[in-house]
Amino acid sequence: MWAVPPSDTVLHFLSLVALAAQAMTAALAAGRRSMDWFGVCLLGCITALGGGTIRDVVLGHYPLPWVENPSYLVLTAVAAFATVLLARTVHRLTLAFLVLDAIGLVVFTMAGCDVAWQMNEPLTIVIVAGMITGCAGGVLRDILCNDVPLLFRSELYASVSVVTGLFYATAFGLKLNNEVWTALTFVFGLSFRLLAIRYKWEMPKFVFDADKK
Repeated sequence: MWAVPPSDTVLHFLSLVALAAQAMTAALAAGRRSMDWFGVCLLGCITALGGGTIRDVVLGHYPLPWVENPSYLVLTAVAAFATVLLARTVHRLTLAFLVLDAIGLVVFTMAGCDVAWQMNEPLTIVIVAGMITGCAGGVLRDILCNDVPLLFRSELYASVSVVTGLFYATAFGLKLNNEVWTALTFVFGLSFRLLAIRYKWEMPKFVFDADKK
């Protein structure tokens, strides 16, 4: 799906879970903006698949995942629509969705790094590709919902993606066991994101007021 190594069934499964989770969180955002059902499904697809699409367009990596496998469009649209039916229940599961969003961030970051590495891109591009895959879908969702993207706020989000990508890319250079390192990276990245949420770790803010002397 996202150039996940075929032998790593765990990462592939987590990628499917992450796609569904991202689509469902987008559907809740759409509901808060009173979008119709088509808008809900469309926003779910854009959020779940947008990061990988932007990455592949930037890198010239074709065909796009959802073009080659239209079932991913079906998965994300169904997950988003299911949220409409379950909204009164799932909107209370804030912690669960924070965890699922964190899973999506980490898994998509690793998948994006994989794609760039397989294209023999330098380390910098590998990390950027991971960050785009992990974060861009959420940016598109927030923009379409007229919110300030989480990526541009002080909360640790993109930073988690970058650090996770660096940690994951270490295995490429050292030629470590792929499945073991994938599991370690997943635990590391997920723990980092959840700790950042729990203890409200933030990036320094830039505050400029031209009226103050």
